[in-house]
Amino acid sequence: YLSVFKGRGFEFAEYAHYTPDYDARSIDWKATAKTGDILMRGYIEERDIDIFFLIDASSNMLFGSTDKLKIEYVIELVSGLSYAALEAGDKVGFVLVSDNIVKKLHPDKGKKQFYIISKLLLDVDSYGGGFNFKEAAAFTLSYLKEYTVLIIISDFANFKPEYEAQLKLLAKKYDTIGVMIKDPRDRTLPRESGQYVISDPGGKKTLVVEPSLIREHYEQEMKKEEKRIRDIYFRAGADFIDIQTDKPYSQPIISLFRARALRWK
Repeated sequence: YLSVFKGRGFEFAEYAHYTPDYDARSIDWKATAKTGDILMRGYIEERDIDIFFLIDASSNMLFGSTDKLKIEYVIELVSGLSYAALEAGDKVGFVLVSDNIVKKLHPDKGKKQFYIISKLLLDVDSYGGGFNFKEAAAFTLSYLKEYTVLIIISDFANFKPEYEAQLKLLAKKYDTIGVMIKDPRDRTLPRESGQYVISDPGGKKTLVVEPSLIREHYEQEMKKEEKRIRDIYFRAGADFIDIQTDKPYSQPIISLFRARALRWK
């Protein structure tokens, strides 16, 4: 985390005696002339990084065919990343979005912030409804300072084409990362024979389906939809990863960090 999300500069900390292990370019010749000792300037990184999570709190995130609902998986992910950021001395905040802005927490530092984040995310009354990304983007653009690391977490099930304009505005102002959270059933239907009743948590509609008849078409459509979302993020100049709830999130996150580190070398 420290190697990937770097601060915006360095500030002078103290003088240190020069040794051959250090670069000679770090020698402060004025200080050396005054003291008679070869001194070099020591610096510390000015981090001052804000990490902000924009979290989909819609009814779609309350689905789960594994031992975790999508939103439970998200809470674990956000908690883990928040802890790492706060331990590094950075600020962390978030907003929960459904049809409107449900809860918001301005970025701040310290252990107290971690407990506030955990408590607010675990409030079950915060979840349900649609996902109004347009309103979420407008709120974020007015709420956060420039250069914030913005992490958008959703299943992007209802991510409309017109949202691309808002995403481009976010990516231009912030270091933006999209994290797609998918349940296995978002990508493939059960292989058991028989009919199933499925429902739309947003529209409250139900439909009887026989998975064996539509599985192949369903999987093709889901792959096309995920590619559409991924392409939107790439066109906006943002990073993007997808994670499935029946697998650990650590490896996709590490892969993202490595890719960012290589890009910045």
